[in-house]
Parts: sequence; structure tokens; C-alpha cells
Amino acid sequence: MIILNKGSLLRQILRRCHSEVAACSKVTSPLTAFFGKWPEAEQQEFVQHMRIIPDFITEAEEQQLHEEVEPYMNRLRYEFDHWDDAIHGFRETERKKWYPHNRDVLERVRQVAFDGAIMPYIHVLDLAADGVIKPHVDSTRYCGTTISGISLLSDSVMRLVRTDAQKYQQPSIEISTEAKSPDSDAVYGHRRFPEALLEDGFYADLLLPRRSLYIMCHTARYNFTHEILAKEQSAFLGAPIPKARRISIICRNDP
Repeated sequence: MIILNKGSLLRQILRRCHSEVAACSKVTSPLTAFFGKWPEAEQQEFVQHMRIIPDFITEAEEQQLHEEVEPYMNRLRYEFDHWDDAIHGFRETERKKWYPHNRDVLERVRQVAFDGAIMPYIHVLDLAADGVIKPHVDSTRYCGTTISGISLLSDSVMRLVRTDAQKYQQPSIEISTEAKSPDSDAVYGHRRFPEALLEDGFYADLLLPRRSLYIMCHTARYNFTHEILAKEQSAFLGAPIPKARRISIICRNDP
């Protein structure tokens, strides 16, 4: 059992645990909790393909990123009623040009998370404190093998649920193309929403601390839905994780 307390002590523990994990690849991250009957090989592969780096950016770097995107985000309204019922309480944009100091941060993301170039437009997703992202898998039409995101302003909990229906007998569906709105490809086309039921398989909860970087690639990216738990369900190993407004700076590679 991990006892989570807010403040500098938690940050020190997470940094120390991350250093130990990096030194020994066989050690399971203290930021990942596994549930259900995981095949051993599958769990080992998941640990390799779903990583979290605490304190990837400093407080100053977080402030600089926030200050760059905030003026534009403030001109947008949060959306709570969307046609596919998959995301609530959000606003989002894409950004290609960044201030030099923030470009340096994005270059660090590229070096750590990607084997090659990243897509030129960076996705900025602003989720309100009472917002929620429901389970989805990013479409292979719009991004490649790796998705990596910096978490600003708040801790949160991401859940990944296995959704390979053919191999693990879990049902999966996709939103019909006839149900899409005319503008859906422009904003939401990278999301697909297969059904992944907890009682039918296995899943993992991941604690995403503020200023951390997550790296989701290969099997974790293709074979699992991922979601951000709503504030009412936001907990990790039984400990509540207060969820405030959260901005994600998300990088992807080409399909």
C-alpha cells in the first residue's frame, strides 16, 4: 500500500522511486497499479510501453507553458455537451509555433519519448475541474505509435483497460461514421471509442502527477482504452487524488 500525501514529501518520494525504476527495468513503477488477471508477458510489455516521468518539467517551465497557452484558451468556452458523449468540460486547440524556451521543453519530450520526429502541431487539451475524458483509443489515421503528454496545473488518474476483443473476448465497437458531425474530423477525428468492460478483463490505473510526462506507445497505445477519471472517481490505490483544472500538452508522431 502506498500512502499519498500532498506536498514536497510526495514529490521527493516520487523522484526517488523514479530513479530506482530507471535503474532497474524489472521494477514496477510506483505510479502504476494493476487490476485483474494480467498475463505475465502482457504486464511486462505494458510496463515498457506505458511510462510516467515525475517532475519532467520544473515549476518555472510549467508557468512558462501555461502563460503561453492561457491567453488563447481563455477565449474559448468549455464544452459540456458533445455529440458523441465522450468528453465533457473541455476546450482544445493545436499549436505549431512556440516561444523558444517552450520549444526547448518540447524538444526534450521528443528526445525522451520518440524515435524520430513529432507532428508539427502540438495538441493542447484543457480539462475543467469537473471535466471528464471517457475511454477511447486514438485512431491510427491521425497519429502513430506514440502519444506523450505533459500534465499542467493538477494531478490526475489515467485508467487503461484492455480492449482486444478477438484475443481477450472483450467487446469493442466504434462510433458509426454516420453519427459524426460535419466538423468531427477536424477536432475529434483522432478519437475512437471501443467498449472496454472492467469485469471482462484487466486494467491499470496510473497516477499522473502535476508536471509529469506520460509516454504511451505500441501495445499500450493500440490495445488499451485510456481515460482521465472524473473528480468523483479520482483515486489511486484507495487514496483520493484531488483533480483540479488540468492542461495537457500532447505530442504525437506521424501515422
